Amino acid sequence: MSGTDPERPPEPAGSLSGPLARRPWTLPSAIAREFDPSRAGRKSRRTVRDWFADFTCFFAAVFIGMLGADAVIDNPHVSQGYAELDQVVGALACAAIWLRRRWPVGLAVAMVPVSVASDTAGGAAAVALFTLAVHRPFRYVAWVGGVSVAVVPLTYWLRPDSGMSYGISIAFGVLITVTVIGWGMFVRSRRELLLSLRDRAVRAENEAALRAEQAQRLAREDIAREMHDVLAHRLTLLSVHAGALEFRPDAPREEIARAAGVIRESSHEALQDLRQVIGVLRGGEADASGRPQPTLAALGTLIAESRDAGMKVVLDNRVTDPDSVPTALGRTAYRIAQEGLTNARKHAPGAEVTVTVTGAPGEGLTLSVRNPAPPGPVPAVPGSGQGLIGLAERASLAGGRLGHEAGDDGGFHLEAWLPWAS
Repeated sequence: MSGTDPERPPEPAGSLSGPLARRPWTLPSAIAREFDPSRAGRKSRRTVRDWFADFTCFFAAVFIGMLGADAVIDNPHVSQGYAELDQVVGALACAAIWLRRRWPVGLAVAMVPVSVASDTAGGAAAVALFTLAVHRPFRYVAWVGGVSVAVVPLTYWLRPDSGMSYGISIAFGVLITVTVIGWGMFVRSRRELLLSLRDRAVRAENEAALRAEQAQRLAREDIAREMHDVLAHRLTLLSVHAGALEFRPDAPREEIARAAGVIRESSHEALQDLRQVIGVLRGGEADASGRPQPTLAALGTLIAESRDAGMKVVLDNRVTDPDSVPTALGRTAYRIAQEGLTNARKHAPGAEVTVTVTGAPGEGLTLSVRNPAPPGPVPAVPGSGQGLIGLAERASLAGGRLGHEAGDDGGFHLEAWLPWAS
């Protein structure tokens, strides 16, 4: 393609790989810039393929010009002096072929009157018209090609062909001109198809990279949410019992032993849960631990752990058969209840917490965690609100909704509704 062709915006290095990208010398220079990022932004230079095409076009123009020169010499309608002038003009036209990449439009326009005046320049005119059809839009080809077709009758009127009639000569000249234009437009369309396929491949790679990045981001968010839900409950228990041991060193030996046992058991459970979550990062090794995922049926165990930690918890589970709750639904409800108890333990220590679970297939599952105002002052807790944001996202992903509000009396109410298919 011509060095004056408008440059396409270069793609990042490595955006596309393949046989064409590894062998840019086999492509036209303008297309090679697209497949070889190192050429982007630099002045277009001929590739090996361009040099081969230029020499081929030059020798084709010379060969056709030699045939035209012989025809002019043998034409009785042309004088000897004009035949010699015809050959000189044809030689200059063939030499001008080397300018076709720099000025394709100007060369094609100049070749129109030259082809009328010289039969020897016919090959050079055909090459110039072909170059114009390859490197420029159709509007240029239509104007110059139309004029070239229109002057064919004038050419054979000025110098009639001794071997063909006037009508056949015109038909032959028009056919040659149209064939050259059609061939050039075919080459141009093929190059545009190659570039469009390349662009589609680049877009497909970019979209695949974006999807992979989005999937990684979602996976990180899921893991972060899971780690928060799992570990916040365990670590809160550890904090409560460690604080009790710190501020009551004179407690009875039995209470100290019980608190130490809860701390040991909670630490062990936290480590197991952390190992399970980290297993997700290692390609699904979490299933190899043998630890079952919590469901709604495990809600009683969660309440018991909270009571052992000293919380006052009332469970009102109105679901007749918790085991019939789908696993994903039960797990989401379990995590919401777990986060609700954790928040109550941090923000309302000593207050009685009521956990209510209702629902049936086709109606949905409703889970409520409610606590009154704390009986005493509560120190500020850093990072508050992050758990509620994670729970809202979890409920939304499950197709449900989550709401929470603080009461006028200082209490707090957390309620979630999750869809339960019939």
